[in-house]
Amino acid sequence: MDKRDKSWMNLPRYSDKYMNGVNDFLDKAFSLAAHGNVILCPCKKCHLRYWYCRNTVYEHLIIDGITPGYNDWYFHGEVLDSSMNIDDMGQSDKRDMGDDIDGLLHDTFRGVINEDIPCNQEFREGQTDEAKKFFKLLEEGKEELYLGCQNFSKLSFTIRLYLLKCIHGISNVAITNILELLREAFPHAKLPTSFNVAKKMVKDLGLEYQKIHACPNDCMLFWDENETLSSCKVCGASRWKSNGNVVGNSQERLSKKGYQIPKKVFRYFPLILRLQRLFMCKKTADCMTWHEKYRTKDGNLRHPADGEAWKKFDSLYPHFAQDPRNVRLGLSSDGFNPFRTMSITYSTWSIILINYNLPQWHCMKPEYLILSSIIPGPSSPGQDIDIYMQPFIKEIRLLWEIGVDTYDASTNQTFKMRACLLWTVSDFPAYAMLSG
Repeated sequence: MDKRDKSWMNLPRYSDKYMNGVNDFLDKAFSLAAHGNVILCPCKKCHLRYWYCRNTVYEHLIIDGITPGYNDWYFHGEVLDSSMNIDDMGQSDKRDMGDDIDGLLHDTFRGVINEDIPCNQEFREGQTDEAKKFFKLLEEGKEELYLGCQNFSKLSFTIRLYLLKCIHGISNVAITNILELLREAFPHAKLPTSFNVAKKMVKDLGLEYQKIHACPNDCMLFWDENETLSSCKVCGASRWKSNGNVVGNSQERLSKKGYQIPKKVFRYFPLILRLQRLFMCKKTADCMTWHEKYRTKDGNLRHPADGEAWKKFDSLYPHFAQDPRNVRLGLSSDGFNPFRTMSITYSTWSIILINYNLPQWHCMKPEYLILSSIIPGPSSPGQDIDIYMQPFIKEIRLLWEIGVDTYDASTNQTFKMRACLLWTVSDFPAYAMLSG
């Protein structure tokens, strides 16, 4: 291979010149390929160790970038420069941004392009909606916050700002005002214009929650086959707030945008997506089998897997126990006052899931607990808490009876993930509620 223009290697990976450079490199490399339709992948993660077809190599170079230091393409037909030290090839990129946006996007949209486009077709022909979503996020993920910024991309800054909003309870209006102030102070920065714009950018990363309307008397959820009802089937209470404005045959309060306002809104966080996300990261995927691979099995009780309940469950359901990646969960529930004052009587209830596949020093940490549901007040749901557990029960039954296809990044395999609920962990009032 003749010496060619390599200036594209240091350009942003969403730019046309970079993509054209990748295509030019692949054209020449595959024309000289000794193994037919595959070549060694020169991306940062493969480091010239694995053979792939053109579409896969193209995806890797767009997502991960080319290996730093690979300036002489001696594995792809170029004559080796005698001054080049092979040991220098493959050094890690020192310009490491604080947030691994590349890894986040690659894990979120793993394989959405290669699974839909055969290897012998052009890579960007017939893109699915997921592929288009991927390229959109890829562009935003690589776009500098401002010229020369090394610490943040546009997407990583937006994610960090969204995280601060959630941790500190900042209102949507306050975030919009902060963004307006930042845009005035830094007019050349590529900041979202409002909170809604920022929310749309983050939305495609997944892990959303569902808002489900509930009967104000905790009789039923307006969900599933009852989603279109306007009043409770049990007590007849209206689904909507009323203030005297006539809408049809009823008096219902309307929002500023003309929408009907529900009396009670329950928030549910889908379980399957969150369990699948744990397996998308190699480190957490490896931890999901810790109880089987790395646990000390000397008869001492250190982890729930050492207990008699775990062992008894394995003996009753050996098919489930065969794959250590199948998830064992605990459930905990308790009420709290969201207003941080004892002068107001208000009780909001949360349902938390505990992942017992993890090591004991991880499974009880806040970042590994899974928030399943938030049940609004003003009073405790009491024994009617089972009404609010219907979405969770539907998902856990699917995970127990059938399972869902899940990608395991630690083994590079797709397996049928199943899950079960082994324990509930609560104080006595909550225990009475959960047991009915």
